[in-house]
Amino acid sequence: MDIGTITQKLLEGSVVSLEIFAVTLVGALILGLLLCFVRMSRFMILRIIAKIYISIMRGTPLMLQLFVVYFGPYYLFHIELSPSYKLIAVFIGFVLNYAAYFAEIYRSGIEGIPEGQYEAATILGYSKVQTFRYIIMPQVFKRIIPPVTNETITLIKDTSLAFTLAVAEMFTIAKQVAAADRTVTAFVIAGVIYYIFNLLVAGAFAKLEKKMSYYK
Repeated sequence: MDIGTITQKLLEGSVVSLEIFAVTLVGALILGLLLCFVRMSRFMILRIIAKIYISIMRGTPLMLQLFVVYFGPYYLFHIELSPSYKLIAVFIGFVLNYAAYFAEIYRSGIEGIPEGQYEAATILGYSKVQTFRYIIMPQVFKRIIPPVTNETITLIKDTSLAFTLAVAEMFTIAKQVAAADRTVTAFVIAGVIYYIFNLLVAGAFAKLEKKMSYYK
């Protein structure tokens, strides 16, 4: 199989990889923020539950979590699932996993804001909601861009773990082509595609960080 054909097949598989990336990034950022609020709740039981969840998600392999999400419904509830559930299971597993990491990133950003910011907002007559929306969160978003960038780059590479559920993303196709042709060419091309995608994402976040910079 020539390089052009291999590249075309890998690019077709990269569409699924991009779907996993996009769904995970959007879903995990939203769920992570909600989880962060629960983690910082005034209610101890909610804080404990969120802390345990985050600890489990960060302390166990993503691959294991994917297996639990995929096989869990059948072994626990005897629910027959269609083959299309494989991709849905990947979405769920990735979002649940990365939400835990983003929750801690959000929390570190919020807790890093000086108390004086809240006191000044109170003196100016801002409510708690207004303070959080207009004063705290803009600063938090700026602070968390570097760690979010790192997690996003890791996410790009982790999409290859979808092969554990036989989802035909780019890495899965690269393995199939390499096995059929008995050559590492497919892996090399896949590596280049991953690298280019990482460069684009890192560049986008760098521009965002520069745009949000307080100093010109």
